[in-house]
Amino acid sequence: MRVLVVEDEQRLARTIARGLELEGFVVQLAHTGSEGLWWAIEDDFDVIVLDIMLPELSGYEVLRRLRQRDVSTPVLMLTAKDGDYEQADALDLGADDYLTKPFSFVVLIARLRALTRRRAPQQPSLLAAGDLTLDPVRRSVHRGGTALTLTPREFGLLEFLLRHKGIAVTKTEILRNVWDANYEGPENVVEVYVGYLRKKIDAPFGHSSIETLRGVGYRLIDPGTGDGQIDHESSATPE
Repeated sequence: MRVLVVEDEQRLARTIARGLELEGFVVQLAHTGSEGLWWAIEDDFDVIVLDIMLPELSGYEVLRRLRQRDVSTPVLMLTAKDGDYEQADALDLGADDYLTKPFSFVVLIARLRALTRRRAPQQPSLLAAGDLTLDPVRRSVHRGGTALTLTPREFGLLEFLLRHKGIAVTKTEILRNVWDANYEGPENVVEVYVGYLRKKIDAPFGHSSIETLRGVGYRLIDPGTGDGQIDHESSATPE
């Protein structure tokens, strides 16, 4: 899931970002209302965490302009202000939820996941390719009856590939959605993590679920449905 966090307290913003990334979210930070508005309009996010007290434009004004432009991304207002009128104002402007500082990070995660589930109820609760299953809510992966242990980055990569099952995705698309929009490292980190995934989800079970499409990217397939040449790249340690 891609999350935009608009928070002017940079230390708090970095803390939120680190916590969300450990839970498998891809996070974009903005520290002013104007910057947050630009990102929310120009890019696609699953959910927005928006502070009310922001420089340049308040969170109320950012939210008002987003809804005027028909940007329907769910918004959770995160603020130090507490009171019925503040909550009512935020909800009247189009906020989907409201959380007051200081807050429980466990509650923040739960509310963000609840917002994304309500936005896309048509998405399956379990993602699957053959006997490979991933549960985004419980953060679990199984191959047949065997539970697999993945790192947060591996989990995010597998979830992205499963959500695009049968579709070729480029390294750039993977970096943008599994790492972040501002990633500036080498693209071969994708090859490395695809190699890690293959060693965990395929090699022990005699499967080849992830196709390499030369000059294009990757495609995850159901066992026995792929007709392309499968090319397993080396799994060197990332730089």
